[in-house]
Amino acid sequence: MFDKGNKIHVVGAGLAGSECAWQLAERGFSVVLYEMRPKVSTPAHKTGDMAELVCSNSFGSMTDYSAPGQLKWEAENQGSLILKAGKEAAVPAGMALGVDRERFSVSVTTAIRNHPNIEVVEEPVESLEDLPRPAVVATGPLTHEPLAKSLQQHFGGDFLYFFDAIAPIIDADSINDEIAFKANRYDKEEAHYYNCPLEKEHYFNLIEAIKGARKIESKDFEETPYFEGCMPIEAMIERGEQTPRFGPMSPKGIWNQREDGKGYYAIVQLRQENKEATAYNMVGFQTKMAYGEQKEIFRMIPGLEEAEFLKLGSIHRNLYLKSPSVLNRDLSSKKDPWLFFAGQITGVEGYFESTCIGLMVARFLADKLNGNDINWAPRQSALGSLHNAITEEKEHFQPTNINWSLFPVPEDFKKTGRKNKREKRDLQIQIAQNALSAW
Repeated sequence: MFDKGNKIHVVGAGLAGSECAWQLAERGFSVVLYEMRPKVSTPAHKTGDMAELVCSNSFGSMTDYSAPGQLKWEAENQGSLILKAGKEAAVPAGMALGVDRERFSVSVTTAIRNHPNIEVVEEPVESLEDLPRPAVVATGPLTHEPLAKSLQQHFGGDFLYFFDAIAPIIDADSINDEIAFKANRYDKEEAHYYNCPLEKEHYFNLIEAIKGARKIESKDFEETPYFEGCMPIEAMIERGEQTPRFGPMSPKGIWNQREDGKGYYAIVQLRQENKEATAYNMVGFQTKMAYGEQKEIFRMIPGLEEAEFLKLGSIHRNLYLKSPSVLNRDLSSKKDPWLFFAGQITGVEGYFESTCIGLMVARFLADKLNGNDINWAPRQSALGSLHNAITEEKEHFQPTNINWSLFPVPEDFKKTGRKNKREKRDLQIQIAQNALSAW
């Protein structure tokens, strides 16, 4: 039996690492949490706070009929620190959970530092050999280069990279609200998003400008794939000039704001970035364009003619593991059963998906240390479905976010077309919540 006075070592105080450390500490274990920032920075982080959000400020849908909403319901049921802090730092974002990044990170940092069972060490871990066991590596996609090399030596060839991108942030006072208007899709709740309307000519002029812009990308990694959840706008356009119109620039659900009765060809949405509503980020406009060209091109968007950019878009290299090949079901290394992995490095997309892997690893590790059989998250639940997605053997493994395709189809449910889609979802939610409650 593991003595709870002994230490569990968690590397990385991002979303997964902070959640994992918190969950273990709440179960009475002593945790050493390593965080290299602010001593060592990354290409994307700007502060030394824990759980800093770098790609966007949205945790995704909160709706009770969506897979992301179900995942949050389950995490709240399990006492998630990250979800609690997210709700406390929430900013208006329609049906999504958008947060004030600074308030959110400060809240998580304060909770972690004040927990009597957590010791924070602000030093980088440069080798797995230097890390006492049991240990959880939750360093995320921006793992410090020396540790990344150590991981690559440990796992060999099943170690993968992808590119991730960040969207620009705009000063709210520079948005022309005589053109950009407030509205949520389908008029759900109070209007939170700015919508910049584009006619067909505007749209194709913008697309052509983006196509012709100078791009910034490391030549060393030209064959590296993009992260689907944060794909640059340029990469979307490469799939077809109309692709953004059926993605982030879709006018669907944005009711006509004009007197002539015509709809818009496309829209660019801006989501509130902080509680004071002084900053907005460009939804779906992650980019690898050179800084000067970003300003010139994005000011072509109606309503952003005089936009002031508080932060410009950028791109950076991330990494993840081919988890089904290199990790056990409990997310420990197949080469070392007391070396666990959590978060985005295990092959999940999204802030909250990463958080939930940290939550589950804490439970798996606690069971193992207590000498108990591991109590796996129910397969029917969102947590169990996400866990299954990164541990189930498959020929082509790619990072995934939570979605209904990961859930098992309810027994005896007959496919009868689109009209029964909501009925199927309701049944899946009921089954998931019953299973999770029993867990």
